[in-house]
Amino acid sequence: MEGTPPKAPSKMTIKATATRKTGGGRNGPNRNCSSVGRNFQNRKVTDYYHIRRSSRKSKTELKCEQKKLIDELITNGTEEGMKVREIEGKGRAVFATRCFQKGEYVVEYHGDLLQITDAKQREAEYAQNPATGCYMYYFQYLCKTYCVDATKETERFGRLINHSKNGNCQTKLHDINGVPHLILVASRNIDEGEELLYDYGDRSKASIAAHPWLKY
Repeated sequence: MEGTPPKAPSKMTIKATATRKTGGGRNGPNRNCSSVGRNFQNRKVTDYYHIRRSSRKSKTELKCEQKKLIDELITNGTEEGMKVREIEGKGRAVFATRCFQKGEYVVEYHGDLLQITDAKQREAEYAQNPATGCYMYYFQYLCKTYCVDATKETERFGRLINHSKNGNCQTKLHDINGVPHLILVASRNIDEGEELLYDYGDRSKASIAAHPWLKY
């Protein structure tokens, strides 16, 4: 199964209508003024106007719709609004080709979803070959430790987003039928043309020694 977190180098209308009811002519025959007055006072506003039913969606409904949309994007592997560019001295980087609003889903950190035992075994294998990059992201889900391994070279964008302590994206777990997916959402408004960045979160001395850019 596959998920989507950040990579750890060594090691988420209203339209209301109302219809007004109107009675007979102003001077109808046999009109009793006092009786009409009493009847008028006993009437309710709903006798003259239909009850307006708001079509405004609740926060819960909007949240459910948003989750359903993200579910579909993840399930279909849809990755839009970004492109990869080569930066001299830095390598590949991912840039936004449209604006993203704060809190908006950006992309999944896609890879193999592993339990801790299998993840550690793979990590040891990768360590035997320094030329092999390591794109393993560890996280806790329902009291268990998992890892998304995105080391395998693919065309997915999430694995190529670079690190920055002052990034414009952040990781978040997204559940689909009990399976955790690691996704990236915009931590602030992102303009078209900006490089997409997030904090890998690895502060270990060994990692920083091997990858000094983690300090920034």
